[in-house]
Amino acid sequence: MSTGPDRGASSPQLLRRANRQALLQHALRVPRFTAADAMAATGLTRATVLGVCSELEQAGWLHEVSVERVDGVVQRGRPARHYALRAEAAVIVGVDAGQHTLMARAVDLRGREMTAASRAIDGDLDGRDVGQGAAAAECRVEAVRDLVDQVIEQAGAGGRRRLLTVVGVPAPVDSAGRSPSVDSTYWPAMNPGLVDALDGTVQVENDANLAALAEHALAAPHARTEHVAALLMGERFGAGLIVDGRLLRGAAGGAGEMRFLDDVLGDSRGADGVAALARRWTLDAIAAGRDSPTLAAFPADVLSAVDVFAAARDGDPLARDVLDRIAARLARIAAILSSLLGVERVVVAGAIADAIEPVLQRSRLELTEIAAAPLPQLVASELGREVVVRGAIEHALTRLRESPLDLLSPEG
Repeated sequence: MSTGPDRGASSPQLLRRANRQALLQHALRVPRFTAADAMAATGLTRATVLGVCSELEQAGWLHEVSVERVDGVVQRGRPARHYALRAEAAVIVGVDAGQHTLMARAVDLRGREMTAASRAIDGDLDGRDVGQGAAAAECRVEAVRDLVDQVIEQAGAGGRRRLLTVVGVPAPVDSAGRSPSVDSTYWPAMNPGLVDALDGTVQVENDANLAALAEHALAAPHARTEHVAALLMGERFGAGLIVDGRLLRGAAGGAGEMRFLDDVLGDSRGADGVAALARRWTLDAIAAGRDSPTLAAFPADVLSAVDVFAAARDGDPLARDVLDRIAARLARIAAILSSLLGVERVVVAGAIADAIEPVLQRSRLELTEIAAAPLPQLVASELGREVVVRGAIEHALTRLRESPLDLLSPEG
């Protein structure tokens, strides 16, 4: 007797949905399958499997494939019918809508990359100028929409369904994809109603949360843990937090916001990220009379953290002092996260990750002096500047695998 979804449903409609859901979940897990495979995996009867496969094939989500060999053995006699997901039938788009750079990637239903694109955007804001923030918000909506359309076109997917677009933004985001209005300029500019402004099914998420999801799902086997914090450390600090294998969101998506650092560190700009800290502390020191021919040669609007770290490596005293100050701040943040939430691994992610190792070496030493065991691992992400985009894609694929019928219409 079957014990699968085709037993016990309360109505024919629920029954059909449950059967379709089970078949699609199986199709998403395997490269191809026979009716017997699906029966074993789902508990459905043979007649149900063949009927649902036929429906999903007509809808365009499955197709029958020719298999002459299975595990290297030539098939004799009448071969079993093999089905496979039509991975190219729809497109998933992941977007990192950062403050200064937009990145997007389009993948098929298996997560295979079809195309990617990026563009710079003016993200400079005066936190007191509401008019400037409104103009920036309008510009951002158009820029994100254009970039998504671009990757769809480049993927040759104009005639395919845009299944889901997941967008990461540098702002707290609630379950409906909206950011709080208490910040009158920055948050509304970074997330100007993108969940409503973009075409198709859209999910907006905090960028650090997506980075944490990427680090949790895509880490090497030896580095996997159910308790991880991902720190995005560009112009501002932001933390994505996974504890007990679950993403922490908090009220209005506020978990991981680092504005508490203003008070903890006694710095009115305590949530500034590595890029902002390196630039600010270097320029302040030079303005105060510190000598650094190497760093003084950089225009203020060009100087970057990478430049400061390179100068520190070459022995520049001012640059070394700045590096040590950043390392001390990072160590304190890691200690707070470890003590408060029990995270085992703190990953520095984003564009700065490739250059952050000299800072991390100093931070690890600092941790041993300011924190009690067990100390968290403090490492640089191996996912580079694409960590948020990859987190967006991983988030979309997880949603698809868990409940495909929420996204895939059975009618195609």
